Amino acid sequence: MAKLRNLLMISLIALPSYLCGQSSSCPRFVAGSVVTEPPDLYSVGGSLAVNLSYNTATDSDGRTLYCFTTPDGAESPTLHISPGDHLIVTVKNNLPAPASAGSMAMATNAASICGAAMMDASSVNVHYHGTNTSPTCHSDEVIHTLINSGETFTYNVAFPSDEPPGLYWYHPHVHGISEPAVQGGASGAIVVEGIESLQPAVAGLPQRLLIVRDQMVAGSPTPGGNVPSWDLSLNYVPIAYPALTPALIQAPYSTTEFWRVLNASADTILDFQVVYDGVPQELMLVALDGVPVGSQDGIHVGSLIPFTHLRLPTASRAEFIVRTPSPDVHSAQFITQSVNTGPAGDNDTQRTLATIAGGASAENSMAPASVVAPPPSHLRFSGLSRERATATRKLYFSENATQFFITVDGQTPVAFSPDNPPAIVTRQGSVEDWSIENRSQENHEFHIHQLHFLVLSQNNFEINGSQPIGTIQGQMADMIEIPFWDGNPAHPYPSVTVRMDFRGPDTGDFVYHCHILEHEDGGMMAIIRVLPALRLPPRREANRNSHSLEATGLTEGGSGGGGRRLTSH
Repeated sequence: MAKLRNLLMISLIALPSYLCGQSSSCPRFVAGSVVTEPPDLYSVGGSLAVNLSYNTATDSDGRTLYCFTTPDGAESPTLHISPGDHLIVTVKNNLPAPASAGSMAMATNAASICGAAMMDASSVNVHYHGTNTSPTCHSDEVIHTLINSGETFTYNVAFPSDEPPGLYWYHPHVHGISEPAVQGGASGAIVVEGIESLQPAVAGLPQRLLIVRDQMVAGSPTPGGNVPSWDLSLNYVPIAYPALTPALIQAPYSTTEFWRVLNASADTILDFQVVYDGVPQELMLVALDGVPVGSQDGIHVGSLIPFTHLRLPTASRAEFIVRTPSPDVHSAQFITQSVNTGPAGDNDTQRTLATIAGGASAENSMAPASVVAPPPSHLRFSGLSRERATATRKLYFSENATQFFITVDGQTPVAFSPDNPPAIVTRQGSVEDWSIENRSQENHEFHIHQLHFLVLSQNNFEINGSQPIGTIQGQMADMIEIPFWDGNPAHPYPSVTVRMDFRGPDTGDFVYHCHILEHEDGGMMAIIRVLPALRLPPRREANRNSHSLEATGLTEGGSGGGGRRLTSH
């Protein structure tokens, strides 16, 4: 069951009567609708400029909705950019001003203020999740950036020339009210183009972008059994309790497609499968969290990894190849299995997200790429697995009745405040190995801004009675799940060990946190400060002639010349 929030968070998240509006401000589909692609916007000449309004509305069940819309009313557009581009986003906050005067300072001095100086219930900002971009004001900065009712703010996010091609996303990140904003639907996808250059198998394939979001269950029934903690939607088509009517994916028969799935849920962990006549289908993993699998550390061409199900933490993304059903298939479904999140966790039940109707045209899929560019001469994470760690750290998740914490071992657990000093200080150019434990009885999801990490190990997941999950060891990621501890003092805490790559250009203050947003809003976040290098050494190019798959932590046996099979259960 979800923990109680502290009183401050309750006062900020409580939605007063001024948050009202017409449903057309944030339009939603009816249950059972056909899944359609979000509107697409593409960069031209090295930049993409877009104006977004932040709106609110109330649905027929009384739930508060939030959304980003373009001037022509397009909701949550997918932003397509190329490595090296600038993404220029001007946000106008159209929420009504709060009726109460309650607010809290987000900065202690004028030098750290970015936008408004005080937070209130209307505040918003935008996080460009997964992108390796600067944490400075007017870029991907979330600690002090506030856009309040009636205000306009412009982001100019410079994507590095070596940004991995794949799926990213954007969403609000104001501490204390990020959960209701994301559950209200204010999120959209970012696609960094060029994945065909690292995984030619997807070139020319029709693509589908599938965004799973969660929201409150109408009537707020007590979770348990078949009652989920949160309802789900697929591209804004609701899969709502108790009917649980799935959305509809229309697809041609027996066609190979490239699916890009974003778990844009605030709190819900997914474990998805594609099932034909009761049989889970083999899917081919292309990318995880925006990074083509097997492409790190100097391997130019990624390696496809077969799997039949994949756990997808909140905020994580999976891109994979799927074969649509043949005319002989009677029942085709895209489902999420139930997830045991622990005795203190949420009730993430099994649900059919969509039925797949074969025989339709491909008009609702994205246009395929027509040209395969050569692979880049340098990859962002080249040589990371062979680097020697300059520091090792242990962190842990813990909680009490009202607050959540992520703590460096040896420090005192402290709930997040934007005024907190950095919990970790490091220096540009360093490479660090972090061990992160879960000392609580519910699942947590680790995320750090501004960079990806290399997954070195996933430990004690099954010893503690936690539901087994597929390993992503040897892959780059920006999200990783750490299952619950069973509370037995004789059992070790579940943990992961990840390699942090601070060799990039970004310096300054940014955050790491649990991406179950109830937990982040409740305090499970901390600040890291990256100081400029004393003397930044040149990045070491990978020795591509001698590099082996063993150096990535993968094993032989998958398709594409060097993949591995994800653990299935």
